[in-house]
Amino acid sequence: MTQKDDLALQKKAAKLGPMQSIESDITPTKEEKQHPMLKLALEIGPLLVFFFGNLRGEWLVSKFPALSAIGGPLLVATALFMIATVISLVISKIVFHHLPVMPFVSGIVVLIFGSLSIWLQDETFIKMKPTIVNSLFGVTLLVGLMFGKSLLGYVFNAAFQLDETGWKKLTFRWGLFFLVLAVMNEVVWRNFSDAVWINFKVWGTMPITIAFTLAQMPLIMRHTITEPVAETEK
Repeated sequence: MTQKDDLALQKKAAKLGPMQSIESDITPTKEEKQHPMLKLALEIGPLLVFFFGNLRGEWLVSKFPALSAIGGPLLVATALFMIATVISLVISKIVFHHLPVMPFVSGIVVLIFGSLSIWLQDETFIKMKPTIVNSLFGVTLLVGLMFGKSLLGYVFNAAFQLDETGWKKLTFRWGLFFLVLAVMNEVVWRNFSDAVWINFKVWGTMPITIAFTLAQMPLIMRHTITEPVAETEK
């Protein structure tokens, strides 16, 4: 990065203020750099709990009869999913000293729709959760771009450090991808069995997301910032 670029970034950060600088948006924290696998485990762990909770729902009810008050296997899995989500967020707050945006928003939706599913004994709410979350993320990312803000930096701040153009392109692609996931979830849960939907949610969505992420690597490599912005000497 040239000295001219460095000065330009410093001027832009000064205009935004110390709490809204570009670097603070996309630079990973020290804790996230030290525990990348823990961050990943906390994000996918609740999903795995949900899958195995439904897979072994009847066995869990037979071992713990009190769980029968919750409902069928899917609702039992939903309750476990909610508990695992809260635990994940608490650990994230303790270890990383902040709550990551994407898991936090998803967790709020899980708690709301999961509670409605159990209270009303209607599995529709938890099935619609991925649609709501993915639509929310997709629309938020695309609307953010309309206002000149690349919000994806908050989601992938521990993985990539890109220039402004790179974040804009990546944000646009992910915005569209989230909307596609929302449509796919609607198609699967409305037209197939619970077992097919759960397998798609856990074992289908993740490989699709990984494949999509890998497909973005050429763009990421072209726009990666190889050297951090130097701090102004006091």
